[in-house]
Amino acid sequence: MTAERPDKSPVHAGVLVPWANTVVEAELHRVTEPSVIWHYARLVPASRTTGLDAQFLRGLLEAAPAALAQLSALPLRYAYLACTSAAFMYPDSIEQVRQGAPVTVVNAFEAIMNALSQRAASRIVLLTPYPDEITKAEALMFSRNGVAVTGYACLGFDDGYDTITGEHVRELILKAGCAAMDEAEAIVLSCTGWPTLDLIPDIQQNLGKPVISSNLAIGWHAQQAKET
Repeated sequence: MTAERPDKSPVHAGVLVPWANTVVEAELHRVTEPSVIWHYARLVPASRTTGLDAQFLRGLLEAAPAALAQLSALPLRYAYLACTSAAFMYPDSIEQVRQGAPVTVVNAFEAIMNALSQRAASRIVLLTPYPDEITKAEALMFSRNGVAVTGYACLGFDDGYDTITGEHVRELILKAGCAAMDEAEAIVLSCTGWPTLDLIPDIQQNLGKPVISSNLAIGWHAQQAKET
């Protein structure tokens, strides 16, 4: 008997992207290549602002139903909310988005948690471009979900994440400290808006630990959908 060939048709996935984010589209297709076809809709907050504050984050979530409606005619497996900070700052609002969604919505924080679970990593160093108070809120959310943060470092930016360089990220690694890195089982680069995909291979080689970015985690989640 001839073995059946696996289904080679790609998965279709929607992505809800903050309106000023220039990085998500640049990175996701490189993670999955032809196995996933990505379809994008922009999240435009009523404030028309881009700075990372409550008005902006709540505005993105309020814009999610309209963005999902743009994608509703497509054969999507999942729709990904590509704003990590909105997901962990306002989980109740995320649930409201899900309730009216025509497709299963997965947020970037959940994708990171899934990636950590797949790698049996329960201790992390958290690196972010965010202000300190938002980074602390994310560390707390990891703790509530059973992941210990051995250390964290942040850049303190509230905007302009696409301008962040590899040198900025290397400074964060040094700031987090050797003790935290030694204790951690993985490094998390939170935020879909800073360009980190090209940095990950070198960081992994230098630190000897898996490195998971928000965009990498979203891509891996979509690839798992292809395999199931």
